[in-house]
Amino acid sequence: MKPFGYVRAGSVEEAADAFAAHPGARYLGGGTNLVDLMKLGVERPALLVDVTRLPLDTVRELPDGSLRVGATVRNSDLAAHPLVRDRYPALSQALLAGASGQLRNAATTGGNLLQRTRCPYFQDLSKPCNKREPGSGCGARQSVHRDHAVLGWSDRCVATHPSDMAVALAALDARVELYGEQGARSVPAAEFHRLPGDHPEQDTVIRPGELITSVLLPASTAGLPSAYRKARDRASYAFALASVAVVLRVADGAVARAGIAFGALAHRPWRAARAEQELLGGPATPEAFGRAVDAELAAARPLRDNAYKVPLARGLAVDVLTRLADAAGP
Repeated sequence: MKPFGYVRAGSVEEAADAFAAHPGARYLGGGTNLVDLMKLGVERPALLVDVTRLPLDTVRELPDGSLRVGATVRNSDLAAHPLVRDRYPALSQALLAGASGQLRNAATTGGNLLQRTRCPYFQDLSKPCNKREPGSGCGARQSVHRDHAVLGWSDRCVATHPSDMAVALAALDARVELYGEQGARSVPAAEFHRLPGDHPEQDTVIRPGELITSVLLPASTAGLPSAYRKARDRASYAFALASVAVVLRVADGAVARAGIAFGALAHRPWRAARAEQELLGGPATPEAFGRAVDAELAAARPLRDNAYKVPLARGLAVDVLTRLADAAGP
């Protein structure tokens, strides 16, 4: 085992300073992904900066009705929080669809967003992987890629992002709040993760040394009808083959607001901007939903063995949209 240092940070500033002072450092939250990758030799940090004791473990309602979720709030606690279940049901459903109960008890909000791909070529040091070792090649493209991307992939990487929670956050217009050497900033959750392009090793837009401090759930989507659906190989603990989070407001039979994000189709949660535009102001009917989703998925480029993902994602999205519209009534 490669030796590594350990620091337990007492403040956000102390955590960021320790990280910046040690090249190759990693933040440690629940450790449910990082520790696994350390055991495999994929991650070899020089220093672990433990952030679990930072005062980032609460869900706080702000005066404007938004919710600020601390980065160390456990996934199980966030899923069960009354305000989340009442105002942002898609988020609660996505969290409960992810991992096992034991893992949800350990995993944190920030760690969930920063988890790495579950591509077997990334996790196997004997296989080429541009994400793990830039320039080494992509083992998945011509080999086993049933679970890989159909949207937004590049010649260098066809991996998908595994988070369920991140898909719901993208559809809900959430923001990720960060702190680093240059101070505090926030980015839209839908733009936090990157498409692979020429640099698949860069999963997110997070700057070196920055720490996720919280996630902001906006008042604008609070209380709107929303839902999350996931298709997987088995009903218990399994990653998505395709998933969708939807926020939908219907007024007088027409779509007044729509937020749609797909999971397991791309290197990041895929915000379906074209489908949303197609729907806005149009009839809230299954036929209209199907046309809008088809327009979005027309950009898909399936690989040899994963074309099934396109009709699967379409079926999930149309079903969720229809159910939410039916619940809204005439």
